[in-house]
Amino acid sequence: MDGAVHWHEPTRGERAGYGKFGQPQTDYDRFMEEDGIPVFRGVGISKVQNLPLINWPRMGGRGHYIQLHGTEGKWGAYVVEVPAAGALNVEKHLYEEIFLVVEGRGTTEVWLEEGGEKHIFEWQTGSMFSIPVNAYHRVVNATNSPALLLAGTTAPNLMNLIGDKGAIFDNPYQFTSRFSGERDFYKPNDELEPDPIRGLAMRRTNLVPDVMNCELPLDNRRSPGYRRVEPFMTGNKFYLWIGQHETGRYSKAHAHTSAAILICVKGKGYTYTWPEECGVNPWKDGHGDKVKRVDYEPVGMVSAAPGGARWYHQHFNTSSEPFRLSAWFGPHHPSMVTGLPPGEKQIDYTAMDVTEGGTSIPYWMEDPRIRQEFEDHIATSGAKSRMDPALYERPSDQ
Repeated sequence: MDGAVHWHEPTRGERAGYGKFGQPQTDYDRFMEEDGIPVFRGVGISKVQNLPLINWPRMGGRGHYIQLHGTEGKWGAYVVEVPAAGALNVEKHLYEEIFLVVEGRGTTEVWLEEGGEKHIFEWQTGSMFSIPVNAYHRVVNATNSPALLLAGTTAPNLMNLIGDKGAIFDNPYQFTSRFSGERDFYKPNDELEPDPIRGLAMRRTNLVPDVMNCELPLDNRRSPGYRRVEPFMTGNKFYLWIGQHETGRYSKAHAHTSAAILICVKGKGYTYTWPEECGVNPWKDGHGDKVKRVDYEPVGMVSAAPGGARWYHQHFNTSSEPFRLSAWFGPHHPSMVTGLPPGEKQIDYTAMDVTEGGTSIPYWMEDPRIRQEFEDHIATSGAKSRMDPALYERPSDQ
């Protein structure tokens, strides 16, 4: 082999290999590099609108890849600008794709086969929709100003597993179980049902016209008055939800492994995240230097668990309106990555308190700095905490 280096067995007392080496590039890393646009890497970003957009010939617009820490190899994201009164190139691929409209108004065309009937639906700022796997699609701008869309995909999963772009972009198989051409395929559905795993509120819909203002049912697991729904779109494995914290309130910290990215769609606030090994009181126990903070607004993003192990994360509403977030996990539903065999009993561990065997930190156990900082922060904007003082009192049975 040209350029090959002969391998020698280690001598007695030595170990094989380099010992230290750099993180290798994946097939998806190389794919992004070949596209010739920048890749943002970090814990979070205050708003994706601040990312510089570079000409993207493959897509037919301008764009910027996003790979927040903790999502490497698990799912990918990017922002793309659709030219004014123009359109992106026609695409078809094996990976799943979710779009959130950051700015603009337009339509999307989806069809199953060359020359087949096109399904056309409209979108606006705040719309969320999914493209069926391996269906032809084209995103069209209906205005004289550029439109900006944020996308989440399972491209890394497919590319790193298959390692052949032709099999991903030129595959003739039709997934009729996910897109059979029904005329009402993109008709919004507001009906609620329990999700089949945890029994949480779920909507089977391939289009959410307005994630900023759509109705969210009461959930109460994260904070007092917390609301939440899971859109189940185009038969995807890509897992996501939309949740909302009331004004003057914040969520309890909870821990799980990486993959989850929080996207602010309404209001503003900040997120703290720290390794689970630092404990429930990171500042009090001298681990404050391990805590990472991201302040964000629409459309900002933060990695809930930027490391490989479990991380605590906690979200704070500092605005005068409800703080609405959408969480994207890629194909990594938190109840499907536990390592347990099928049928093994588990609990909704991210919602249940540590005193119940879960990972959620009750308010009375949290680091004292959390509450004080939150109250001081919102006071600067003339607001005040709406957290019931009783939440911070240790229960008599604990």
